[in-house]
Amino acid sequence: MQNVNYQKKLDEVIAQVEKSAEKPTLLLHACCAPCSSYVLEYLTKYFRIVLFYYNPNISPKEEFEKRTRELKRLVGEMPLNDKTEVIVGDYDVREFYDIAKGLEDLPEGSERCFRCYRLRLEKTAQLAKKLGADWFTTTLSISPYKNAQKLNEISSELAAVYGVNALPADFKKKGGYKRSIELSAKYGLYRQDYCGCVFSKAERDKKKSEQGEKNNSCG
Repeated sequence: MQNVNYQKKLDEVIAQVEKSAEKPTLLLHACCAPCSSYVLEYLTKYFRIVLFYYNPNISPKEEFEKRTRELKRLVGEMPLNDKTEVIVGDYDVREFYDIAKGLEDLPEGSERCFRCYRLRLEKTAQLAKKLGADWFTTTLSISPYKNAQKLNEISSELAAVYGVNALPADFKKKGGYKRSIELSAKYGLYRQDYCGCVFSKAERDKKKSEQGEKNNSCG
């Protein structure tokens, strides 16, 4: 499938939004504070944003709660154009294990991750419809480890199902990822070194262990 320039598509939407008499509402799925930082800074000029923190993939629960606190702190400290509400979704890790069943041994960036994208995006689309939001999207595409093409494809499918506009996005473009690192440093944000699920954590631990063995070897 041909790759689509989702940043260009977002630019086109923003150009139309700027002509509107008032800002449309955007339900923004947030995966963590660092990824949300740039997206909030970027989009708050054009949309009235409601953040939806729904991530049952994150494990353990203490990690989920830590990321929740950091997101709320960021929203409280950033000079945003409008008051930004943070909605925290239910935390039930069984929802993630159900969609990951049979795919536990696959690496990060595989079909297991695509199912996880869909799990979180579908809850976002459902809530966007319930709230009467004009648009929905996710901060996930800012990460160089996340598949923006797949995220946008899933969002478009869900938009058709739930009747809510999916905002096209690839937030790593225009220096977005670099800016998120700068903002993380500015606000002293906790930056995790794994995606969040037990499988990505195990993959990270394995790489660290292998790197340690290399550093300790004589060869």
